[in-house]
Amino acid sequence: MRTVLVTGPGGAGRTTLAAATALAAAASGRRTLLVSAEPIPGFPSGTQPTAVTDRLDHARIDSGAHFRAELTELQQRASGVLDLVGAGRLDGEELTELPGSPQLALLHTLHRAAAGDWSTGGHDTLVVDLPPLDQALALLALPEQLRRYLRRLLPAERQAARALRPVLAQLAGVPMPAQWLYEAAARKDEELATVQALVEDASTTLRLVAEPGPAAQDALRTARTGLALYGLRADLLVANRVLPRHSCDPWFADLAAQQEKCLGHWHEEWAPHVPVHEAAHLGRAPRTADDLAALAVPAPDERDPGRVDDPWWIEEEPGEEGRPSVLAWCLPLPGATKADLRLVRRGEELLLTVGPFHRIVRVASALRRCTVSGAALTDGVLRVRFTPDPALWPRTP
Repeated sequence: MRTVLVTGPGGAGRTTLAAATALAAAASGRRTLLVSAEPIPGFPSGTQPTAVTDRLDHARIDSGAHFRAELTELQQRASGVLDLVGAGRLDGEELTELPGSPQLALLHTLHRAAAGDWSTGGHDTLVVDLPPLDQALALLALPEQLRRYLRRLLPAERQAARALRPVLAQLAGVPMPAQWLYEAAARKDEELATVQALVEDASTTLRLVAEPGPAAQDALRTARTGLALYGLRADLLVANRVLPRHSCDPWFADLAAQQEKCLGHWHEEWAPHVPVHEAAHLGRAPRTADDLAALAVPAPDERDPGRVDDPWWIEEEPGEEGRPSVLAWCLPLPGATKADLRLVRRGEELLLTVGPFHRIVRVASALRRCTVSGAALTDGVLRVRFTPDPALWPRTP
């Protein structure tokens, strides 16, 4: 299934462009599902896929309902522990949605569309209206991070000791983790793995939406670094609300000139790998299907599903006289600066922080018997140098 994730700086019109993208995909003959958290004028507001046109369905994410359902189920599964400590139960009507629940609800919705009950709808294309750009990048990295936390907190090998839990509980004087906790963790891990596979699939791309201007230019420059760090791919940058050029009004002419200057930078920085589409300002908020069609947003291109090639690569650098060769682990990080870069090696993992973005990656197998001897950021490429450890590397006769 072709998946398009639409995001951009806050207020750039990403929900509108997500709807326009979905309509374009449906008009091209693909059966399309549009998912959004915000209401869209003229679209049904139901939380189940509902027909908009013959080939387009729309579903709205109700994060509050998802939060109440999840917490109610958790109370039921943890009833033994709650009864032991004398805790009262919370009714669904008194539950207030907590911060962070919209992100979890969106991940749950992606799972439903990829492998859950919505996956049987015969959709060829999935268009998702994501939160603003900075939140969206953090959200797309969340499945990998949460799965790592689950593996550390509830490793699968501990389940082998479940027969000893009653004895351990008596010795410790406290109840040990119940089997339902491990089962719930396994279900969540499976759900997160499905979403992670969807995000990392070659047929999944981001569609960026921004209104030309200095603030959007800074946001997109930072986002390029995050996209590279997380291995995400963009298929289109939509410059939204582009004003007519050569206006007779000096005030509008000045704004149009500022936009044109910004557009020039975007064409230089993003194209040709990421085309830049200019969506004209309609003079009003788009509210009808004709308004969305007037934006002339192109339908998503065709991409074969499958695993994306690892963005990291290894280069061999000759060592100094009498020293072994150095292996450099390379990753393109456009827009990154040395001041924002931080690296920590811990065991078989590399903790990498670039500005507001953070990722933990497993070191390539060929480098695990090496020690980190330095790192450099040159021409937008991070090179982490590894030197073979004589105590771990096989010696040559």
